[in-house]
Amino acid sequence: MLPPPLRPGDRLAVILPSGALRETTGFQAGIELWQQQGYQVDVHPQCSASWGYLAGADQQRREALRAVLLDPNIKGILCGRGGFGATRLLETWAWPEHSPKWLIGFSDITALLWSYASYGVVGIHGPVLTTLAAEPLWTRARLFNLVQHQAVAPLHGQAWVGGVVQGILWPGNLTVASHLLATQQLPAWSRVILALEDVGEAPYRLDRMLTQWRQTSAFQQVVGLALGRFSQCDPPGASPSLAVVEVLKDRCCDLGIPVVADLPFGHDGENAALPVGVPVELDGNQARLSLLEAKSHP
Repeated sequence: MLPPPLRPGDRLAVILPSGALRETTGFQAGIELWQQQGYQVDVHPQCSASWGYLAGADQQRREALRAVLLDPNIKGILCGRGGFGATRLLETWAWPEHSPKWLIGFSDITALLWSYASYGVVGIHGPVLTTLAAEPLWTRARLFNLVQHQAVAPLHGQAWVGGVVQGILWPGNLTVASHLLATQQLPAWSRVILALEDVGEAPYRLDRMLTQWRQTSAFQQVVGLALGRFSQCDPPGASPSLAVVEVLKDRCCDLGIPVVADLPFGHDGENAALPVGVPVELDGNQARLSLLEAKSHP
C-alpha cells in the first residue's frame, strides 16, 4: 500500500543504510531541496558514523532504520547515498510494526526497497540526497508529486520488443537485485515488470547476471522488461567485447515479452522516480511505462 501523502510541515528523517558519506556538498543541497518543499528534515546521528566503507557497523545502521520507522513523528525516510551495505542489514532483519512511511533511494537501497515492498509498503526508487540537486526540474517535480499522491506522466524510451502488458513494477539496480536471488529476501512475486539499471559493470558482468536471471524460477514471473541507464559500462581496455547494448538485446529480446529500453532512470543522468510494487503498464509498441492506480493507505 502507499504511505499517506506527504504534506508541508511533515518531518522527514535522513539515514545512511549503506555506504559512509564521502562528501557533504551534494548531501546538504539535497536536504535543502526537501526543506524548500516545506518539509522538516532531521539528520539522524548515525549519518556521521563510519566503519570502513560502511556508514557505521551493521547494528548501528540497523538501529537507525528501526528508530525512524518507529518514530510516529517521522513521515518519510530519505537515504543519503547508496554504496554498499543495505543487504547486510537484512541478514537479521524483520520490519517492525509501524505506520507506513515513505522510503526513498536507489542503487544499493534496492535491497531495502524490495524488502519493504514485500512487507506491503510502497517505497520510491529515486534520487538519494547526494544526487538530488543534480537532477533536472522535471525529475525533482516527479519525485515530490509521487510522495504527495499526485499523478505523474508516463516515461518514454525506445521500443525493443512490442506488446502491451500490465503487472507489478519492481525497479532496481541489476547487481543488487541479482545478489538477492536464492535468498529469503527476494520477494515472492507474480506478473512482474522488472525495471533495471546499473553503473560501472563491464558488459561480460551484465551478461553473467542477466544469464543467471534467465535461469531462475523468479524470472518466470517477469512479463515485461523496462531498462534504464547502464552508465560507465563500456568494455574495459582493448580486450574483445560485446557492447552494452548488444548484451542487453541478446539477453532480453528473445524472451517473448515486451522490452522498452533507454528509459530515463538510473545513475549518471536523469533518474525518474519509480514506485516499488505498484501496478503499471508497459507498452512495447509505444515505448512507454505508465503507472496505474495503486491502493492508498486509509
